[in-house]
Amino acid sequence: MTTGLPPLPPAAADLLDALDAPPRLRAHLALVHEVAVTIADFCAAAGLDVDREALLYGAATHDIGKTVHPEELSGPGSAHEPAGHALLRGRGVPERFARFARTHASWGGPGVTVEELLVSLADKVWKNSRVRDLEDRVVVRLATATGREPWEVFLDLDDLLTRIGDDAPGRLAVQAAR
Repeated sequence: MTTGLPPLPPAAADLLDALDAPPRLRAHLALVHEVAVTIADFCAAAGLDVDREALLYGAATHDIGKTVHPEELSGPGSAHEPAGHALLRGRGVPERFARFARTHASWGGPGVTVEELLVSLADKVWKNSRVRDLEDRVVVRLATATGREPWEVFLDLDDLLTRIGDDAPGRLAVQAAR
């Protein structure tokens, strides 16, 4: 296990070890997972019921397909998405956990779960990338689930994402050092 990184769920860490995942990918997944923990805690405190185990495993493995397509570690591409899903399913990972590898970049599609939205959100905001459409979808889910006004939820979520974004330079430095 790489030192200086936040811990990953043991099953995800073991899988990354078995795949001999590049250090930069391991760092990225650990940092996104850490942000997902913060977002999951926020959602729980707000009263939103989520499948926390699936959400956190998904954040820890969403880019695992980059072990198959390492060119996408430093360049654009989406081939890692179906490849990651196939890799996880081929190793016996249940769909409940594997789906995030395929869906983390497609939050606008039909039937997207709140957990998928939150993995997508963590994958953006860890580096202080703010995506209004994605955030709006999370606000709607939170407001609907909690009965709060959307504007109230927006303000709270915006505060959280701003705090997370403020720490992005440190996370980016950790990843760049790998």
